[in-house]
Amino acid sequence: MADKKVLQVNLVAADHPVWSGTATCATIPASEGVMGILPDHEPLLSIIKGGTVSVVDPGGERHSFTVADGFISFDSNKLTIAVERGQDVVRTSGGS
Repeated sequence: MADKKVLQVNLVAADHPVWSGTATCATIPASEGVMGILPDHEPLLSIIKGGTVSVVDPGGERHSFTVADGFISFDSNKLTIAVERGQDVVRTSGGS
């Protein structure tokens, strides 16, 4: 089986790091609607609004975070999410 491609994700609030790790996908509350990001996505820079950021790690565990306004930057499978406020709210395991 081939290795899964992953994103390197860094989620930071104005006053503290929130989460950092690898993920197979991320869901972002973009200003124009919810946006999904997969490995090898086109580079982008976008404003995000308050809502929930979700990332799924390579083990299938979903990490969800409540965030306030900010922005994302994605390039070369590196996703940076910078928000005014952010906190870890839910972790769920994927069923296998």
